[in-house]
Amino acid sequence: MSKRLPQHFPVEISVVIPLLNEAESLPELTRWIHRVLAQHGLTYEVILIDDGSTDNSWEVIEELAQADTHLRGIRFNRNYGKSAALNVAFRAAVGRVVCTMDADLQDSPEELPELYRMITEEHYDLVSGWKKKRFDPLSKTIPTKLFNGVTRWISGIKLHDFNCGLKAYDQRVVKGIEVYGEMHRYIPVIAKWNGFARIGEKSVQHQERKYGVTKFGLERFVYGFLDLLSITFVSRFRRRPMHFFGTMGTLSFLLGMIITLWLGGQKVYLALNNLKARDVTAQPLFFLALVAVVVGVQLFLAGFLAEMISLSGARRNDYLVREKLNIK
Repeated sequence: MSKRLPQHFPVEISVVIPLLNEAESLPELTRWIHRVLAQHGLTYEVILIDDGSTDNSWEVIEELAQADTHLRGIRFNRNYGKSAALNVAFRAAVGRVVCTMDADLQDSPEELPELYRMITEEHYDLVSGWKKKRFDPLSKTIPTKLFNGVTRWISGIKLHDFNCGLKAYDQRVVKGIEVYGEMHRYIPVIAKWNGFARIGEKSVQHQERKYGVTKFGLERFVYGFLDLLSITFVSRFRRRPMHFFGTMGTLSFLLGMIITLWLGGQKVYLALNNLKARDVTAQPLFFLALVAVVVGVQLFLAGFLAEMISLSGARRNDYLVREKLNIK
């Protein structure tokens, strides 16, 4: 039996499931979740987010919710993507622990109680699933391995499977981060850069797809790489953009000035020694120096503009406070 949690948490675990055209799998998945969590005595809610399905997924959700009060549904007007679905569901979740999983039955609900325990008893901020044995084609597994390797190298987070849909979060994490674009695969990175550094990993079962087809193509890896660059930059320089643009601008400007001074000094030296010298403007290095100076000035201006925008932003000083003592 799971340890009881403080009363101010309405439920112990929120299971968040984004979905797109998964009407066939929903009845079996929700029954499976109910059976597992009921066996472990966990109070729970299941939040199903219909991300613009074109089949009868929403009708199935309505029917299931009438028979099971644990189920909650959110329906988007159109397809916004998995990140948007997770972000909206995170705002709605009330559980002490929030778990995410896919709706295609490839993630096993049998993993949920142990993920819950790792958050509540081992005090991880986030636990990510790792599908050691995958039932996916090589066209999906090979790019995934490359993607995970690059993400580990850039972020410094030693996870094997960043894109695994089966994850568990302390409630503080999902309420303290924002997910947009294609950032859902980088939630561990976002969490770490927001101070939630206790990130664990658990080997999880991966099932063969039973219904339908995958909703993701190879283009997600291209978008994912661009999002990784974006989140790396934003996380490090969002509050101090001049540090980035100013540094780059200074280096570029100094490079241009050094080349200019060297060319000018060379011409003076040759003239003093009665040697024939080429016009400074006739040398390719002069144009390289000119470009470097102009780029340096533009980077400075970009930094100043970014600082002004940052200063006017409503969330500039929106810092996450973990605890307060004797402060109302």
